[in-house]
Amino acid sequence: MNTPPPPHTSARLTRVAALVSAVCLLVAGCSVLGASDDGSDADPVGGPGGGMKVALVTHGGKGDAFWDLVRRGAETAAAKDGIDLTYASDADAAAQAALVRDAVRDKVDGIAVTLAKPAAMRGPIAQAKAAGIPVVGLNSGIDAWRPAGLLEYFGQDESVAGRAVGDKLDEVKAKHALCVVHERGNVALEARCAGVRKTFGGETDNVYVDGADMNAVTATIASRLRQDSSIDEVVTLGAQYGLSAVDAVEQAGSRAKVATFDLNKDLVKAVQGGEVQFAVDQQPYLQGYLAVDALWLYRTNGNISGGGTAPVLTGPAFVTRSNVSAVARFAAAGTR
Repeated sequence: MNTPPPPHTSARLTRVAALVSAVCLLVAGCSVLGASDDGSDADPVGGPGGGMKVALVTHGGKGDAFWDLVRRGAETAAAKDGIDLTYASDADAAAQAALVRDAVRDKVDGIAVTLAKPAAMRGPIAQAKAAGIPVVGLNSGIDAWRPAGLLEYFGQDESVAGRAVGDKLDEVKAKHALCVVHERGNVALEARCAGVRKTFGGETDNVYVDGADMNAVTATIASRLRQDSSIDEVVTLGAQYGLSAVDAVEQAGSRAKVATFDLNKDLVKAVQGGEVQFAVDQQPYLQGYLAVDALWLYRTNGNISGGGTAPVLTGPAFVTRSNVSAVARFAAAGTR
């Protein structure tokens, strides 16, 4: 029978073992309990991204506060997951497609992309898939992400959101709405106005404006309001255009109310002040965050949100004067 070591010897051995374990954590290549020597679990579940590279490619225009929120959410997720994130955007569909091809050539580990103009993105997405790069969608293309072969989608169902706005206009007893489209051919924007028209009991007209020229946006809306005094509601499809509509109403001397899709800190103030009736928040910060985090989860644990068959919806949520105070502090921090 073996004689057990004396108590002081056991204590000394315990201290030595603890010291060795601590040194192992600091020295590269030291084996630890439960880890395989071949490095097969070097990127364990819940572990860091391990140098994972992700490209976020959107159709957002420069200086658009909405896309700043998307990017901020993505950067927060990347910092949490230890991901090397690159962000690139171009409102031109061909140029956005080229950015995706650039990401494929850079051999990134994952791509998150918007599908505002899905046809232009089919080729680049196919190239990414052929290269074994997982791709997720966000913000635009809820009807196109599955045919394109994307793993997951994070955003708002724009048709559902539009129909909800139509119902809201009936609640506030509007009769004639002007839906302001700031980018021709953008499937998400067209779906919003179509949704409004589907449920709104009054008349709905579309007007197309150059979203890159805010002065022209204001002038065009004001001109339509002067031409038709029966328009009692202006619905814009982006927060900054909602603020332009407020100016247009004033310039035209109109009594029309303003409602908008999307949110930013200035729009929150406009809702608080009663200049904007309501806003529909699709939570862009959340879209960017979830898209990047989803690629990390797919790599580290094989997770696919929505099972790869259903989108993960981030909206719509109505922000009105009655509940805007709950959103205001987050908007001031730059995350809503």
